[in-house]
Amino acid sequence: QVQLVETGGGLVQPGGSLRLSCAASGSIFSINTMGWYRQAPGKQRELVAAVTSGGSTNYADSVKGRFTISRDNAKNAVYLQMNSLKPEETAVYICNALIQRYRYSFEVNTWGQGTQVTVSS
Repeated sequence: QVQLVETGGGLVQPGGSLRLSCAASGSIFSINTMGWYRQAPGKQRELVAAVTSGGSTNYADSVKGRFTISRDNAKNAVYLQMNSLKPEETAVYICNALIQRYRYSFEVNTWGQGTQVTVSS
């Protein structure tokens, strides 16, 4: 069984910063793209940022210049540094990864449980 476990959410004031972490555990051969999505109440899940195994990154236009995604391949982990947070970015932030469990198996799109980020004064 492969799991993604997120940490680092919480309450922050507008303009503040938070750093989210996500670690994959279990039987893992390799991980392709890792990323962060978010889902606010009543809204669709949206991509925030993603990073490939080679380090190429992709960001939602709304977070460019404020959020930074990074990963540690040795730890099977991905991080999201969020700066200048806005109240409208209050959401559950969910980790995602394309995981290959064994050498000849297919990649599986895997989701974490999510961590709540609340931006409020």
